[in-house]
Parts: sequence; C-alpha cells; structure tokens
Amino acid sequence: MNNIFAGILAIWEFFANNILTQPAYMIGFIVLIGYMLEKKPWYESLAGFLKATIGYMILIVGSNGLVTSFRPILTGLKDRFHLTATVIDPYFGQNAVTDGLEKTFGRSFGDVMILLLIAFVFNILLVRFSKYTKLRAVFTTGNVQVQQAATAFWILLFAIPGLGRIEVLLVMGVLLGLYWAVGSNMTIKPIQRLTDGGGFAIAHQQMFGIALVAWLADKMSSSEKKKNKPSSKRLEDITLPGFLKIFNENMVATAILMFLFFGIIMFVLGENYFHQLFITSKGTSGLAQGASFFFYILTTSLGFAVNLAILQLGVRTFVGELTESFTGISDTILPNSVPGIDVAATFAFGEQNAVTIGFLFGALGQFLAIGALMIFHSPTIIIAGFIPLFFDNAVFGVIANNRAGAKAAMILPFFSGIIQVVGAALISTWIGMSKFGGYLGMFDWDTVWPGFTVILKYLGYFGVVVVAAILLLIPQLEYRKDPKNYFLMVEDYDAYKENKGLE
Repeated sequence: MNNIFAGILAIWEFFANNILTQPAYMIGFIVLIGYMLEKKPWYESLAGFLKATIGYMILIVGSNGLVTSFRPILTGLKDRFHLTATVIDPYFGQNAVTDGLEKTFGRSFGDVMILLLIAFVFNILLVRFSKYTKLRAVFTTGNVQVQQAATAFWILLFAIPGLGRIEVLLVMGVLLGLYWAVGSNMTIKPIQRLTDGGGFAIAHQQMFGIALVAWLADKMSSSEKKKNKPSSKRLEDITLPGFLKIFNENMVATAILMFLFFGIIMFVLGENYFHQLFITSKGTSGLAQGASFFFYILTTSLGFAVNLAILQLGVRTFVGELTESFTGISDTILPNSVPGIDVAATFAFGEQNAVTIGFLFGALGQFLAIGALMIFHSPTIIIAGFIPLFFDNAVFGVIANNRAGAKAAMILPFFSGIIQVVGAALISTWIGMSKFGGYLGMFDWDTVWPGFTVILKYLGYFGVVVVAAILLLIPQLEYRKDPKNYFLMVEDYDAYKENKGLE
C-alpha cells in the first residue's frame, strides 16, 4: 500500500513540477486534452498544444520583461533612502515565508506539492458538481498557486499554531481550493463582458478585486444616468486636441507616460545606483560605465511599451486555442466550466491606454499611502512592488474603463493603490512577515485574506468552517440574482447577450 501511495505521489510531483506549476505547459496540456476529447486528429491536437504553449511562453516573455526591468527601480528606493521596509511583491513574499518559517514557527514548507494536489483536486470537484456548488472556473495558473500556498501557510500557522502537519494540509487544501474556485468564478461575468464572450476567467491574485471594481464601476455609471449626466467617455472614445493628439496613439502615450513616471524615479535613484546594478547583474541590466544615463532611462521606459506589445501578442496566440479546445472539457468532464488563466490575458482585450492609466493612478495612490505611513511613523514602511502595482491596477483600469469610462479608470485604481499599501502594512505587521522584508501584497491578500485571518485567529477551528461557509455562499448568491442566465453566460454568450439586451 505504501508503495502504491509513493508511486502516485511521485507521478503527481512530476506533473506538478513540470506541468501544473509551469503555466505554459499547463495551458498546452489543457488544450491537448480538450482537442482529444473533441476527437480531433492527433496532428491538430498536437498543433493546438504547441500553439497554446508557445503563445503562453510569449506572454511570459513580455510579463517577465516588465517585471525584471522595473522591479529593481522600485526596490532601489529602499536602498537609496536606507529604509527598513517591506516590499509588496509575490516573490519577495515567498522569500519571506522561506526565510521566516523556521525562525517564527519552527516549521518548513516542504509539503507544498501535496497541498497543491489537495487544493487543485478540490477545485476540480467543486466545478464538477457545479449543479450544486454553482462554481464554473478551474484555476490553472500554477506559479500563482505556489505563491498563495506559501502565504496562506504562514497565515494559518499564525492563526491556529497548534495545527499538525496533516491538519495544516487538509485545512489549507480546502480553503485554497475554495478560494481558487470562488474567486475565479467571480471574474467570469466582468471578463466575459470585457472579451465579448472570450470563454475564460481570471485566476490570479486580485479576483475579488476584479468583481468589486466591476460592481463599483457599474454603480458609478448608474449614478451618472440617474443624475441625467452624460456618461463618462471611455478612453478610446476621447479625441484629444492639438499636440495632445499624439496621446491618442496607444504605444506613443504609453512610452511618454512611462518615460515621465520612471524617469523621475530613476533620476532620484541616480546614476551610481544603476552603475552598481550593472556590476552586480554581470551586465544583463543596469548602466555601463561611460553610457548615457538619459538614453538608459529612455530605453528602459520604451521597453515598457515593447514588453506590453509582446505580452498582448502572446495572449492573442493562445487564448483562441484554449477557448476552442476547452469546449471538449466543458462538454464531457466539467460541464458549464471555463479555464481560469493569468490576469495579463485581459490586456489584449481592453484599451491599452487604460492599462497605462490604471497603472499610473494605482502608483499615485500607493505613493501617497507610503508617504502617509512615513508621516505617521508606521512600524512597517511599504515599498511598492511592480507586480501588484501593475498587474492589479492595470486590470482594474481596463475593467473600469470598459464599464464606466475614463473617470472610473482613474479613480478606482487610485483607491486600489491606497488599499494595497495600507492593507499590506497592517496584515504583514500583525502576522510578523514584515520582519523578513516581503509580503505577497496583491489586492485580495490586502483585503479578503486579512479578513479571513481575523476570523481564523479569533474563532480557531470554527473559523475554518465560517470562512469555508462564506466562500461557498458567494456563488449561491450570484446564482440567485439571475438563475436563468447564470450558466448560459458560459454556455452560449450570444444567447446570454440577447436575453440581457446587451446587443
């Protein structure tokens, strides 16, 4: 029996290490399975696998290019001003868990793959029985699952320190599986509207945030109509006069705005910082001796527009294959379901200027909140991390612009930036992660998970039941609002639009 279990575990670890936690291969694997279930010829199934995998790899190139170019700039503020600060970034957060678990709890996070198995299987079961659970999305972004598992592990040990190894795995598996299924399910409605029936959900770190921004944007739009005010124009519908016309071109606007934004930060950091960056990174980035600092800033800033264009190319390459092939899975194994994928997929469907505006106004909110932490002598000072700064607030800008126009695309990311900093400062200080220099810092983990932490900390085992009940109740309430169209939204979006009068 032990040999059988060990064999199953070995197979799972191979799958988890090489497919589940490698999003490109996970997406390719889903496409392959979907086409095989549709009984397509082997060569078409293989071509779909390759196209989807390569498309996602292109997305990763663009995404990694954004992160690796701009993360050192933002974290450099910590060194420049000699701050003892916590960086809000998923990878800094994961490193903080790794460094601090033994020192804080006397534990190590060695069972991550077993945890992912429990949570992933539970997510699939919840979707398989969608008739009862009303859950329709499978979380497929494996690298995000690992990051969330690390932070959730810390939170659970902080809240209920007496849990043994098996109890930790079971409780975390259930709570994370529920969060993945419920959170990604909540994004279906706004993402279907944004993509005009693109057939996917978002499986990332701001799923509750996307649903909240969509709801608030609708409220803003309804309020304007009730007051007989003209609806706020979307960014793509605004034609600027005179020389400002250059901002009507997305790529030009992105390049100029990023040059101004990052140019100021890079100027504050100074040439010496980037010379040192060049030395420590063995020439892969940073400013070489004798090179022009102005053109280094210009090249770095223009790289934002380049990487964003690469990212969008990757999305266009794989999303069509994924949507088409997932029909086979939805028709056979998981009825009424859609795949949950990386948040970056939204950037190929929304207005590109909304991506930039969301990012910039989110940054403004974050920097004002950081300044407030310094003024009021907060025990934890936050350093803006590029991933929450961009991937949270850019998608909020896209969703808000799509539903309520340019004003919402500015206001909602701005408040998101404030919430990210204040929420991260509070939760990372309370649970003790701030001492190790990092916290995950994405929107859901600055809002929803601090709330869950309070419940778990003060209600113990009963708190686990309460959190699970809250998560299970959410899709039931969503379903009750519109039972006729709830599943139609993913089965036949054109029929859904006709029913809802959205044509």
